[in-house]
Parts: sequence; C-alpha cells; structure tokens
Amino acid sequence: MTEQAWREVVLASGNAGKLREFSAILKAAGIRMIAQSELNVPEAEEPYLTFLENALAKARHASQHTGLPALADDSGLCVPALGGAPGVYSARYASMSGGEKSDLANNMRLVSHLQGVENHSAFYVAVLVYVESPEDPCPLVAEGRWHGKIVATPRGENGFGYDPHFWLPEYDCTVAELDPAEKNRVSHRGRALAELFEKLRGNRAAL
Repeated sequence: MTEQAWREVVLASGNAGKLREFSAILKAAGIRMIAQSELNVPEAEEPYLTFLENALAKARHASQHTGLPALADDSGLCVPALGGAPGVYSARYASMSGGEKSDLANNMRLVSHLQGVENHSAFYVAVLVYVESPEDPCPLVAEGRWHGKIVATPRGENGFGYDPHFWLPEYDCTVAELDPAEKNRVSHRGRALAELFEKLRGNRAAL
C-alpha cells in the first residue's frame, strides 16, 4: 500500500493499548490510527445511559476537534440479574457509592451484590462507532459481546477490570487466566473490531 493510500483516523482515546490493538487490525483496511491525545483533543463527556450514545458522542467530539474521521469505543460489563449493571458505569462502579475508583473496589462491589443471587451470568459488551465527520448522518456501528459468568473468587494474573472474576465455560478459566493473544482474538472488543473492519473495507471498496 502506498503512502498516499492511507487514511488518517483519530482514535477517541489516549489509551496506548487500544491504539496498538485498533491499529493492528484496521491497517489492513488502509487506516492509520492517531490517538486524540497526540492532537491535544480533550476528553469528551460521557453522560449517556447506553454504550452506543457514549461512543457516538466521543467519536463526534474527536472529529469536531480535529477535522478528521474518528473512531470511538465504549465498553463494559453487564449482569442481567443486576438490571444490566454495572453497564456504562463499569469503570467507576464502586466510586458511585462512595468507594474508591479501582478494579479491586469495583469487583468487591459486584461480588457483594451477587451474594444470594442464583443467576451469575454476565457479558462484556463493546460498541464501536466510526464517523467521517461530526455531522455524519450514517455512522458505522459495530458491537461485540462476550458471554460468561461472575465467580466470587478471583483467578489469574492477566487482564484488568473484571477479568479475574469473569468465567469462560468454553475455556474452563477466567479471562485473567486466558492467553492475552487469544483474549484479543475472541473478546468483545476483538469481535466488534472484526465486524467494523469488514464494514470499513466494504465502504473503501465502494469509493
């Protein structure tokens, strides 16, 4: 692919891990990702109750500040027995009730809320939104879900967030015990990225 064929797209995040992960997959669609932090884009507000609305808001925000197409994601853990919580509040689940903002505190609150509850099924969800401009009337949307269940005792040293408590029956281990490369391939974000890649590749072929 020639230098002229690349399209620059701003990633509505400053997370280096996300930048590497997104770049590795989307380069095959002719896209070069640039973290919004490299372009001095401030963090966007995320006031909405759904992953889709928050991802769309972040993508529009990044595109508005840079004049470039933008890609954003919003992700978290949903537990049906808890009404879908922690949902969009996954990263700050414990701090919402006065606890500290940490993975450990979030997991402790989650496990405590499931005590006495029979159904511990849960799923990770990732929603990706790509916009050509802030006013794009037809953004590309991709979603990935990863089903499992919550276990009280943490296991594994890999991963982050709720991974030590997220049990995968098909692997007979938690996400934190899974090989990182395998996790990236089969995770909610990996699935959403694969779907988005196909949509972006289709759009590019149609141009």
